[in-house]
Amino acid sequence: MSRSIYGSRTGDVFASADQLRADGKRYRRTVPIDDLGVFAPADRDPSAILDAQNATRLPELVELRRERMSASAFSFYRGSARLMAFDLAHQIDTGQQIVICGDAHISNFGFFASPERRLVFDLNDFDEAAPGPWEWDVRRMITSVVVGARDRGFSADATTHLAMQASQAYRRAMRRLSTLSALDRYYESVDDAGIAAALDASTAPAFTRLVEKARRRTSVQAVDRLTEFDEHGQLQFREEPPVLTHLVDARARGVRELYREYMASAAPDIRLLLQKYRLIDGARRVVGVGSVGTRCFVVLLLDRLDQPLVLQIKEAVESVVTEFNLPNETTPATLGRHGHNGQRVVEHQRILQAVSDPFLGWGSASGHQFYLRQFRDMKGSVDLDRLELRGYEEYVIGCGLLLARAHAQSPAVHWIAGYLTKGVRFDAAMTRWANAYADQVAVDYQRYLASA
Repeated sequence: MSRSIYGSRTGDVFASADQLRADGKRYRRTVPIDDLGVFAPADRDPSAILDAQNATRLPELVELRRERMSASAFSFYRGSARLMAFDLAHQIDTGQQIVICGDAHISNFGFFASPERRLVFDLNDFDEAAPGPWEWDVRRMITSVVVGARDRGFSADATTHLAMQASQAYRRAMRRLSTLSALDRYYESVDDAGIAAALDASTAPAFTRLVEKARRRTSVQAVDRLTEFDEHGQLQFREEPPVLTHLVDARARGVRELYREYMASAAPDIRLLLQKYRLIDGARRVVGVGSVGTRCFVVLLLDRLDQPLVLQIKEAVESVVTEFNLPNETTPATLGRHGHNGQRVVEHQRILQAVSDPFLGWGSASGHQFYLRQFRDMKGSVDLDRLELRGYEEYVIGCGLLLARAHAQSPAVHWIAGYLTKGVRFDAAMTRWANAYADQVAVDYQRYLASA
């Protein structure tokens, strides 16, 4: 299991930033940075670990999940967070734990609208978010760089360079952020203007097109694409099985029950705003790769002018981080003893994102836990298959910077910054580990295909 080391870094909660940095630097003698680059294979059956998740999922969608995960090695990697969490628990780490995303692969970064209607780029998936070792996020991100680059057909040298660049971006950003005040770190964010200013001229036009597309992705656009009028002139979701299907009576009642509970968890201003809407329709909507089979829905609301708002409901189960992580005295106390998993997702999302969807909330229905958010509010993602080498490099550097910003919200930022060196030793270690684990992913992917 992961190594849990205790030291003076946690002995004084009011230790100075300099003291924490010194503790982190000193700790390199206990766990040398080079040791983090050693991949320790675990004896396990990848299909068994992944298929165990199907026990709580909708059986009619299990085959669709397998189909989506089988599309490519990167698709398999996206859907195998539980398998990787199992493996990460068998790797050496520093024992320093923070609030982590738990599924920080490079396709889980993207655009969305801030409450002020700025287009922000940040982490955008928090189904697995929980306290855990900071290295878990870094390893998952850097490995995704490697697996994605191999799928794109980039050379081995180019792939190693990309992994080094992403790791370097994370390391440098963590060290820089540790010099800022806690308040400045909290307010740090990256919007579309900031990204555009940093782009190479050859990739700027593609980025501009992506931003324009994201700005068009609103509830109104979603309604235009996903709905139709029934024979009575009532707006409803359009049947597109198995991706979009209407709810039968019992499930529809459950969604209405859930919506009422969600209203109690929403912020006061959102609660008052939603009182101006009536719930018109609901449907099950299949999303993502790893999430296929969980209970996910969309609900259609109309205000008194018949203007639409669409909310997404996603089932929240125990995080794979919580399942496999061994807490220690550095673990942030952000999980309640009898915590609600929807609440876990929402609260950790608010910690890790610079700005979050104001509609976030949670609720339960029929023995399952859920969280809710706005659907397609200027959300956009980068199509990695369309990126050439330079664009891919810029993108993964951005992911490294944003992961550091998320990690810097935890008190351990100074300790981690001290542990990281100014040189490339950490980058080389993460790249070695990621290349080795990408080899493991390739083997697991073939075993997964053969087990069908």
